[in-house]
Amino acid sequence: METSSRNTDPATRVRHRVAVLVQHGVIPFEVGIPHRIFGGARDSDRADLYEVLTCSPHGPGPVRAEADFEIHVVHGPEVLETADTVIVPAAHERSVAHTEGRLPEEMAAAFARIRPGTRLVSICTGSYFLAAAGYLDGLRATTHWSSTDHFQRLFPQVRVEPDVLYVDNGSILTSAGVGSGVDLCLHLVRRDHGVAVANASARRTVVPPHREGGQAQYIQRPVPQPQQAATAAARSWALDRLDQPLTLRELAECEAMSVRTFTRRFREEVGTSPGQWLAQQRVERARHLLESSDLSVDQVARQAGFGTAASMRQHLQAVIGVSPSAYRRTFRATAVY
Repeated sequence: METSSRNTDPATRVRHRVAVLVQHGVIPFEVGIPHRIFGGARDSDRADLYEVLTCSPHGPGPVRAEADFEIHVVHGPEVLETADTVIVPAAHERSVAHTEGRLPEEMAAAFARIRPGTRLVSICTGSYFLAAAGYLDGLRATTHWSSTDHFQRLFPQVRVEPDVLYVDNGSILTSAGVGSGVDLCLHLVRRDHGVAVANASARRTVVPPHREGGQAQYIQRPVPQPQQAATAAARSWALDRLDQPLTLRELAECEAMSVRTFTRRFREEVGTSPGQWLAQQRVERARHLLESSDLSVDQVARQAGFGTAASMRQHLQAVIGVSPSAYRRTFRATAVY
């Protein structure tokens, strides 16, 4: 469920504190993701919405990166005591979390500092540490596609989702390999502050504004062969006509393909089916209109292509856990910079 208890008074608002817990062997890109996405999220007064701090379980000092340099970390694990969100990136120096399914002593001590109710997030194989700490017991979770089988064997109590970008369990979230950490962080900004703030952060980072968590993390042929027709034209055509009924046959005809061929190539390129993609785009259109316009719920439903308010309500409830009216009250947007 996507809900928010935002304080809208700039004078009294306290920034949401994000702690990034790094270890030796950390992937530098994964450390930068939270700083770029959360650090770039601002409200309509251009005030930062998050405070992002990097910390190490070993205390301040150098942390060996996966690359040929070190990262000088200023903060120790004490930062975790006041964090609202804790993010654990992957570490490519293998530990007992990867080999035996238990936490290293330093990480166990660091996790003991985290307050109950703190939001916990892993990027890539950082999920091993959440699982070793018991946070993922009985929950759905994901990790890098190359590690899902090993992860499932090591942590049979976790329900592994091997083919998704990220899994949202509310206060505990896991993402797949590296780049999907961007998708998960943007997803969290959307949960906290709505589409407009997340889209602005995505624009500054020059990344797609939103990919659904259920989208495939590993596409066998992400780049079509030169002689193959892409499905981009059909997607563009559909986005210009979201308010109209659209059929799979019409989309296929845009690319002069059979329905079967179009469906296969669409999934190869996008990682989801045409029908799922179209539903996602309509939900996105509805969210944008609910935030940024004075259109009635019925009008938003028609412009987003749902036809009726009841149909739109069903889709929004399934995706974000709230009704259109509740979403509008929570995330009514003003200009975001």
